Amino acid sequence: MVPEGAGKGAGAGRDTLSDESYARLLEFRTGLRRFERWSEQQAAAAGLTSAQHQLLLAVRGHGDRRGPTVGDLSEYLLLRHHSVVELIDRAVAAGLVRRRPDADDRRLVRIRPTAHGTAVLRRLTRAHLAELGRLAPALEALWAGLEPTTHLPPAQRDGG
Repeated sequence: MVPEGAGKGAGAGRDTLSDESYARLLEFRTGLRRFERWSEQQAAAAGLTSAQHQLLLAVRGHGDRRGPTVGDLSEYLLLRHHSVVELIDRAVAAGLVRRRPDADDRRLVRIRPTAHGTAVLRRLTRAHLAELGRLAPALEALWAGLEPTTHLPPAQRDGG
């Protein structure tokens, strides 16, 4: 199936977007990628992989004080169950997290951070919040011009 307007001249089609729209989206996505790269470097400097950092954040940020299950972590990390189990195995070996059987359902395993994992995550989180505070104004300014309807022709902004 060919998208509407494909194969026609430049700017053809109902939903034409401005060159500025593409440039702003590029700048926004580049900013996100730079933040991700910076985050990976921070994790490495703390002795973690980026995946271990994300795992610790998912464990600590989970709303249930008992800790997340492997299924919960799979959803947060967008990984398959067996990949999360392997990541947890490596994090346990590194002294970052521990497994605990669920008190109510012994079939479930809950993941909790160790004191070492908590300390490392605390340092990384402080650095990340400071960096996000520094980046927020620029990213917000870019986002302000990227709302989906902003770049549609006036007749389409109102659903017409």
